[in-house]
Amino acid sequence: MNTVRAAGAAIRTTSRLRHGAVAMLTGGVLLLTAACSGGSAGGDTSGPGDTGRPGEAAATTASGQATTPKTSAAVVSVEPKDGAKDVAPANALNVSVANGKLTTVEVTDKDGKPVAGAITPDGTGWKPSGPLAVGTLYRVNAQAKDGEGLVAAAASSFTTLTPDRKVSANDNITDNGTYGVGMIVSVEFTKGIKNKDAVAKAITFETDNGTEVKGHWFGDDRIDFRPAELWKPGTKVTVHYRLKNVEVSPGVYGDVDKDEPFTIGRSQVSTADAASHQMTIVRDGKSTTVPVTLGADATPSWGGIMVIMSKTKVTRMNSRTVGLGGEYDIPDVPHAMRLTTSGTFVHGNYWPTPFGKANTSHGCVSMQDVKGGSDTSVAGRFYNDSMVGDVVKVVNTKEKTVAPDNGMGGWNLPWAQW
Repeated sequence: MNTVRAAGAAIRTTSRLRHGAVAMLTGGVLLLTAACSGGSAGGDTSGPGDTGRPGEAAATTASGQATTPKTSAAVVSVEPKDGAKDVAPANALNVSVANGKLTTVEVTDKDGKPVAGAITPDGTGWKPSGPLAVGTLYRVNAQAKDGEGLVAAAASSFTTLTPDRKVSANDNITDNGTYGVGMIVSVEFTKGIKNKDAVAKAITFETDNGTEVKGHWFGDDRIDFRPAELWKPGTKVTVHYRLKNVEVSPGVYGDVDKDEPFTIGRSQVSTADAASHQMTIVRDGKSTTVPVTLGADATPSWGGIMVIMSKTKVTRMNSRTVGLGGEYDIPDVPHAMRLTTSGTFVHGNYWPTPFGKANTSHGCVSMQDVKGGSDTSVAGRFYNDSMVGDVVKVVNTKEKTVAPDNGMGGWNLPWAQW
């Protein structure tokens, strides 16, 4: 606690000085300036109430008794104390006053950059608007007045801590990327997060059309962000990360301050119907239907809303990786677009399959293609016209709705629960 009682610039005295002397108090020292007197130079000018020492005089009342100049009753306090080190960047800085009201509080870093903050409505306190930067020297200057208008001041400096332990954040977007209207920004942390509210507030979204974006935690190390409804085509978005100065868990801080812009492209929403074995693709209002096959009765496709997470021209699919034993191992599946973390894809299929007539897959949505993949096949055209963030809905399946944390399945969670 750094406490300073100061009689500053506004000192009041009611006495008059003999021989025209004027008394001023600056920085706590009484300074006297003598006016011309009627005595001769070098003569004895002392009189009743003088100190008797050259260059000094005492302030007196009309009756000739000495008085003490008034000092402010206000007491300004700054926490942390002057010279403190390893100060936590959040909730440690506090300026307050007793017996008065704050008039000015200035906090700057070592480069003179001001720290935003506000004096409380009752005038007795001040706190910064957000966390301070880590590993930074700060200077505090504050002033207050008491009931009589006398000024008190306090000055302090301290240094915030440099964290030894950090946690990294990784998301699923790239700078200036373009994504479909179903895009969900998913942020995963390398360690579990305890202060979830502080982290969520440190990741903000700016949109050019006012679209509101909100986060939802899945466990302790993942938070997904989306709007209430599918994005409007053409929306420009910037994600602002301000995690470096946030204590995400006791003694652990974030490691990133950055801005990531991206754009929502045209609208494409595809609906795969397990009953009709058809998929209807609606792109910017224009509809196309293609024959598909979905999950067989023993391995039905997930229902609900899914989103394309990634695209791969050719990939290997092994049933052991999705808990289906040795059912299949296909080294060259063409035009693969992942829909869930658990292994659901929209993909091309070059082996004999009754597209549009029956469901025979192990849960994927597949369509006609050739070995190696062809740009002119049904799957090839769909692949080339699709982007990460496009929506794929599955209806009339015997399987339950996909979990909201399985891939970008968050659209299946009502906004009121998001």
